[in-house]
Amino acid sequence: MTREPGAMTAGRSDVFGGTMERRVAVLGQGYVGLPVALLAVAAGFDVVGYEVDTRKVEALNKGRSHVEDIGDDQLASTIATGRYRATADAADLSGFDVAVISVPTPMGEGVPDLSFIESAAATVAPHVRSGSTIILESTTYPGTTEELVAPILERGSGLVAGTDFHLGYSPERIDPGNATWRLDNTPKVVSGVDPDSLTAVQAFFDEIIETTVAVSGTREAELTKLLENTFRHVNIALVNELAMFARDLGIDVWEAIDAASTKPFGYMRFTPGPGVGGHCLPIDPSYLSWQVERSLGQTFRFVELANDVNEHMPDYVVRRVQALLNDHRMAVNGSTVLIYGLAYKANTSDARETPTRPIVAQLQALGADVHLVDPHVADHQFPDGVKRVDGTAADLGAADAVLYLVDHSDFDRQAILDAAVPVLDCRRTLRGETVEHL
Repeated sequence: MTREPGAMTAGRSDVFGGTMERRVAVLGQGYVGLPVALLAVAAGFDVVGYEVDTRKVEALNKGRSHVEDIGDDQLASTIATGRYRATADAADLSGFDVAVISVPTPMGEGVPDLSFIESAAATVAPHVRSGSTIILESTTYPGTTEELVAPILERGSGLVAGTDFHLGYSPERIDPGNATWRLDNTPKVVSGVDPDSLTAVQAFFDEIIETTVAVSGTREAELTKLLENTFRHVNIALVNELAMFARDLGIDVWEAIDAASTKPFGYMRFTPGPGVGGHCLPIDPSYLSWQVERSLGQTFRFVELANDVNEHMPDYVVRRVQALLNDHRMAVNGSTVLIYGLAYKANTSDARETPTRPIVAQLQALGADVHLVDPHVADHQFPDGVKRVDGTAADLGAADAVLYLVDHSDFDRQAILDAAVPVLDCRRTLRGETVEHL
């Protein structure tokens, strides 16, 4: 069932029919791997979810989800089918037909940290059989699948990628908290190290995803993910810098953005914010920049400039808080600043690379007493020295200024306005006489 690169398909394939066991191993049971595992179960596959964190494994097998987009009821229903279980025992990977690697790829001191991919590939390698399909989903630089993963799998299995087993890359496109575009209805880019591998990878995802998009090689698929996030990173940096200049020029940048958004062609809306967070924007473009410099000896100037602007937005936010307090004849030193939002994104608990952390650290260094509201984020993720509060009238009454960083839908916005406390709103959600916007 070979398809031309770029072809889009909908529906289901029968490639995995017949006498095949339809057994899938998903390595990594985080916000990407767990949804993939559950969709595969729903499509009729038997799934083993491999996870090195034994606490997560125990919780998953008891029907407790640590991924907000996966409810406990959904997980319990999946377990009840008898076709899903989580494990930390690599021996349980034996006998898989398809293995999906969905593990983190952080940056370490400006260099991609591929240790999780390397470990996952080495773990699954002894269980690779002739005809197996291995799919890498983790975000990474172009060339990783063929230059890093393939040799590890070949050494550990004694087989050859593209000859004895199928190998491909399919970048994740999970958007946590997005109820409209989910894993199952977001088009899935698929690729393989050879045509047969592409066919196998696409056949698997055709079983669980509504639409697949084939590209000619794994490097193109790897670049696709980096292109998507670099595009967002650069455009967010553009509006962030524009917001700073517009304020100095006495112009309402938000009104200009609203007006520009009425254009039905040639424009895409991006809005300013206190910085970028999560795995994608602070990290993924740097993978591309690192690869360009390593391979070509050149600087990816757009990425470097976007990094510079977005990384310094927390500095600008702190300066605005200082100015806000100064306008009310108060110093930062000794003031209580009530912050709304630790997660990097609204209605999620994901606090990875959140701009709130450097903002908190700078305010504390200036002598502020920082209180923080975020019902989505666990206590152990709160910064040291920060008082966790609920945003009650008493909490607001104790604050000298409010810094609104994340627009969680369960925040009591009216209570903030009723408190008549000076507010810096970085999301343009609040409107009132005491409110300034970023």
